[in-house]
Amino acid sequence: MCLAIPGEIKELLNSEPLKRTGLVDFGGTTREINLSMVPDAKIGDYVIVHAGIALNIIDRDEAAQTLKMIDEIGKNMDFRERSS
Repeated sequence: MCLAIPGEIKELLNSEPLKRTGLVDFGGTTREINLSMVPDAKIGDYVIVHAGIALNIIDRDEAAQTLKMIDEIGKNMDFRERSS
């Protein structure tokens, strides 16, 4: 199973088509992400990221809903049960 996480583009670092990268914020954690698959993405856009690569641009509401679901899943998991 794959999990892609939404993040907001904060800065564009490289504009070469095959090396296009940017800083993407994931709720306070910022990472450099490959943006070559989303050539129209710009600062302020939300993108779905898997394995360091932005796969698609999504709207702000969809990103918020996805982040809320991920947060709820995390709150409902009891990691202590898994370590026993």
